[in-house]
Amino acid sequence: MKKNLLLLAFLPLMLTAQYSTDSAFIKQISDEIMRNGKAYDLLRQLTKGIGGRLAGSAQYNQAVKWGEASLKALGADKVFLQACMMPNWNRGGVDKASVVLIGGKKSTRVLDVLALGNSEGTGGKPIVAEVLAVQNFAELEAKQAEVKGKIVYFNYKFNPTNINPGKSYGEAGQYRRTGASRAAKYGAVGIMIRSLTEATDNNPHTGTMVYNDSFPKIPALAVGGDDADYLWELGKKNSFSASISTHGFFTADVEGHSVIAELTGTEFPNEYITVGGHLDSWDVNEGAHDDGAGIVHTIEVMRALKALGYRPKRTLRFVLFANEENGFRGANKYAEEAQKNKEQHLFALESDAGGFTPRGFGITASVEQLRKIQSWIPLLKPYGTDNINAGGGGADIGPLNRVFGTALAGLMPDGQRYFDLHHARSDVFENVNKRELLLGAVNMAALIYLVDKHGL
Repeated sequence: MKKNLLLLAFLPLMLTAQYSTDSAFIKQISDEIMRNGKAYDLLRQLTKGIGGRLAGSAQYNQAVKWGEASLKALGADKVFLQACMMPNWNRGGVDKASVVLIGGKKSTRVLDVLALGNSEGTGGKPIVAEVLAVQNFAELEAKQAEVKGKIVYFNYKFNPTNINPGKSYGEAGQYRRTGASRAAKYGAVGIMIRSLTEATDNNPHTGTMVYNDSFPKIPALAVGGDDADYLWELGKKNSFSASISTHGFFTADVEGHSVIAELTGTEFPNEYITVGGHLDSWDVNEGAHDDGAGIVHTIEVMRALKALGYRPKRTLRFVLFANEENGFRGANKYAEEAQKNKEQHLFALESDAGGFTPRGFGITASVEQLRKIQSWIPLLKPYGTDNINAGGGGADIGPLNRVFGTALAGLMPDGQRYFDLHHARSDVFENVNKRELLLGAVNMAALIYLVDKHGL
């Protein structure tokens, strides 16, 4: 009884001392990254030296070599490549669209467009057809008798009342993913969609789509915001025709690689904590926020912990995942190999929401695990983490949760501007702020330290 009473008396002091120790080390992490961080310089190398990194492309292979060399140079205990077969979609040429006829009168308005990723081209010549403008799938169904032989234009806008723009993106994403097959079901010969953005420019935004094999594979394009407004207003007043020309095609799958580095655990080397982002991007931009930021966040967490002489209890894995944008092959292979090797995956953290100011983390975990992570908010708050909420992770670490039940976390930067740049030609190095980028790495490294030290 006396022992228990003594322990209870000392417990607050022990917790205070532990808090002080953790707080001091996290401050060291922050100082190291904010003074000596390499993330911004690495991002410049990746974006300006290599550029767009579509899965299957020569640029993607260059990025693999760059990632492998960078992780080795910055002191990883082990670096290796993990092969996977990746889809090989090619844009094939310059995507074009124009309004050619309005109510029987010729027009020459050229639209700013991009073919959607994984879409089929127009077969070597333009498709010219009347345009049927609809706002959503419900309106398409109501007008299904009018669809045959036409190009369907979907004008589904982001909902501006959603304070989290990611919610609006999720709602609008169905038109990019399945709009082509939904329209082809009723005989459409092509589709155009309003780009998935609230940006006030006219840049079109690409992104992946999928076909339903039960219906014809028709061309699919995204239209810039100004042109989207023009098409919608035009459709209210007149019948009009458009010409669309795209060149997309697939060739056989090709071998690609995820890049994996490790800091070996000193106490539980067979327990793994994964940190990652995706190395591929779309071909029309430099992939700076999506997901160059996540890649250099991942490398910077490794570099900073190594620079501070931190020796993790568990093995920390730093993964530059292959093929997130149009296939998830790297993510699936990583989980498959982990299962085959009977690995124990305790926790995984992903950065795939840009390099903006960090606000917190989204967590997919048990109630008890979530509460433990939330108890660390006071330690993370000085560096930007105000919220740790249920629900989150990322596409590349999702398979770990499905296979092992691994607890997941996704870095949540401020998202108000992310979809202005996402999948558009404007996602370039110049639109990333160095300080915001480094702060993201600070918060990620701090969370990894806490999970490694205290477990879940």
